[in-house]
Amino acid sequence: MLKWVALGVLMVAIAGAVYVRMAEVDPARWHVDPATVTPGARPNDHLVAGEDAVFVPLSPQEALRRVDAIARSEPRVRMIEGGVEAGHATWVQRSASIGFPDYISVRAQAVEGGSRVSVYSRSRFGHSDFGVNEARVARWLARLEKDAITAK
Repeated sequence: MLKWVALGVLMVAIAGAVYVRMAEVDPARWHVDPATVTPGARPNDHLVAGEDAVFVPLSPQEALRRVDAIARSEPRVRMIEGGVEAGHATWVQRSASIGFPDYISVRAQAVEGGSRVSVYSRSRFGHSDFGVNEARVARWLARLEKDAITAK
């Protein structure tokens, strides 16, 4: 009997992993504007916007072009909506093991002398992300700021 219960639990776990990896990505749901979005109630997201948005001395298109290069330099990342010319884009990055998707939306807005960059990174599944989204946002913005300084 215990053998059958264990087999049942294993089958449910495998089905869940397959669902997570194969779940369809709906850009209409995940492509949001980080400059205006209200974050969810779960602790599995991180937003940098408003007064906390990062200033870079680059045009919005150049700032987003650099964010796109940063995003694509990381494993398992692809753009799902928007683009550099739009000044707003969303990427999905999947975890290495099961393929949990995280969605990262970035907006670059023109301000005097450059751009303000807002980022919203959030997990699709689960309640806690163990700080993954916050770490990603910090890493991407630090790289962007460094790139902007070396571009001068």
